[in-house]
Amino acid sequence: MPSPLSPERYWRLNRRLIAAGLLLGFVVTFGLGWYARELDFIFLGWGFNFWLAAQGALLIYLLIVIGYAWIMNRLDASQLDSQGRPPA
Repeated sequence: MPSPLSPERYWRLNRRLIAAGLLLGFVVTFGLGWYARELDFIFLGWGFNFWLAAQGALLIYLLIVIGYAWIMNRLDASQLDSQGRPPA
């Protein structure tokens, strides 16, 4: 079992993970939205830029939240001692 991280390293990792999620959300919101006009082709009867704005961005946001929760749950579980308690 790996040794627990120091509180400073734990929170540094947490902040980096949050920053990565925010950066990815920014790229999805503004980056893909900026180039959506060039992505104009028909997809299931609608323009692809419509699908990107209406559904694709929401799915990416959902994946960001799920990914963050999964990584943090694994990190928190690795921090517990043999009795299942967080380090003092």
